[in-house]
Amino acid sequence: MTDLRIRNAAPDEAEAVLAFWKEAAEGTSITDDVDGVTRLIDRDPEALILAERDGVLVGSVIAGYDGWRCSLYRLAVLPSHRRRGISTTLLAAAEKRFAAVGGRRGDAMVLEANEQAHRAWTSAGYVREDHWRRWVKPFA
Repeated sequence: MTDLRIRNAAPDEAEAVLAFWKEAAEGTSITDDVDGVTRLIDRDPEALILAERDGVLVGSVIAGYDGWRCSLYRLAVLPSHRRRGISTTLLAAAEKRFAAVGGRRGDAMVLEANEQAHRAWTSAGYVREDHWRRWVKPFA
């Protein structure tokens, strides 16, 4: 996969990332706006990892580290580029980042109804933990 470029997102790419997620990612979040993406990149410039092929954004993953947990969000690949190893390459980049900061376990947020994502995470070595549930409270 020599023509795949893995890199961190820049703050001025927030709109492009949001457009990419509309096409490639499942579900939405209250932080899906330019301010939310820009704040993520400003706070942790290494968190939003992008994959490009021939100058086209084809994949993303958020590899957030808060000093305690390694959290994975928004693993997404353009539908036209799936099953080509892009998510595997993105996860390898995220896991390398986590290892460099001393992370010990990656936790992925995966939509319950997204069976395709379940298969992708399973094939990457991640295991579903049914004894945990996510509890949320929007602040806005």
